[in-house]
Amino acid sequence: MKVRINGMERELPEGATVAEALLACGAPESGVAVAVDGAVVPKARWAEVVLRPTNTVELLTAVQGG
Repeated sequence: MKVRINGMERELPEGATVAEALLACGAPESGVAVAVDGAVVPKARWAEVVLRPTNTVELLTAVQGG
């Protein structure tokens, strides 16, 4: 299935979770925030939230600096 992640379509297996989408994108395991269709998904739920082809996912990575 195709899911839009950060504005780009990505091919993911049917039933892929948020955690699997992060792995597919090569996102780091910490310092990342995820929103699905505009709703923030807590890290504790990444492995249980199943994505659908109509979902829009935003991955935000924290950046240090001053």
